[in-house]
Amino acid sequence: MLLSFQLTMPNNNAWDGKWSGEGKFYYEFRNIPKSKIAELDGKNFYYNFGDGWGANVRVEKIDSQEKRKLQKKSAGFCGYNWMIDEILNYGRILILEERKIKN
Repeated sequence: MLLSFQLTMPNNNAWDGKWSGEGKFYYEFRNIPKSKIAELDGKNFYYNFGDGWGANVRVEKIDSQEKRKLQKKSAGFCGYNWMIDEILNYGRILILEERKIKN
């Protein structure tokens, strides 16, 4: 089964109040076992960077046709693929202290 992960930055601490990537779309896609789809589909995962910035990852079940449409307009995932890995491995995005312990 196919999931899309959409990255947004709903909170930021930029001097002008805008994320430099605002107005673009950021998607990543993963094939997931059917058993995990229900626990992730339609959910949002928020990460607070602790400095006024916050990221949100929206997860949705999609088909291959929708993936092609989203891929065309996607500008990548800005290096935040680790958030997807943590969502898949832990069911959430870990806080910094937890990540330090794991590494």
